[in-house]
Amino acid sequence: MGSIDLPAKVFGAAWRADLVHQVVEGMRSNKRAGTADTKDRGEVRGGGKKPWKQKGTGRARHGSTRSPIWVGGGVTHGPLSAKNYKRKVSKKMRAQALFSVLSKKLKHDEIIFVDTLSTSSIKTKDAVAVVKNISKALGSKTLASSKKPRVLTALFERNEKTEKSFRNLPQLELVFLKNLNPMDVLQYKYLLIENPVESVKFLESRG
Repeated sequence: MGSIDLPAKVFGAAWRADLVHQVVEGMRSNKRAGTADTKDRGEVRGGGKKPWKQKGTGRARHGSTRSPIWVGGGVTHGPLSAKNYKRKVSKKMRAQALFSVLSKKLKHDEIIFVDTLSTSSIKTKDAVAVVKNISKALGSKTLASSKKPRVLTALFERNEKTEKSFRNLPQLELVFLKNLNPMDVLQYKYLLIENPVESVKFLESRG
């Protein structure tokens, strides 16, 4: 077990709830497909003929069955595929929000650093042993037996043996460090960072 100096700008940043909220909501909005689309009264079929005469029937006046108050009629103020949900999130804002989240995680002892997760061969059994050790290090009795993803695991680089050994474990969600973002980090209780020396250098370069 070794030690590593953590840069203050990455792991000692102040908690900025407003910035984190703005960035996360922007990222969520950018992921929206925007494919929902409804038809207004001018686009639905039918309704060419007046349903019944204007007067004398005792019923309310109607001019078309395409009216929004009719079943099968148009939709009023419904979603349209032409709407653009994209929001601009600058690299600097995204980096500062990530640093704020990482600092909060570290303050609450929810980050663990490991030199490597690589295994000698593709074996889920070896990965299970690693998770048990991580559970002990975090002081979590339920992590090793959890059926839900609780640890976001940031790999420094691609490793086929590691990816295939850990992909069947429900407790861990694998991502690559270069893709680490505040939205993903906030979704998990713990964050595990592989190869801390190089990973910390990379994170610092993003700011």
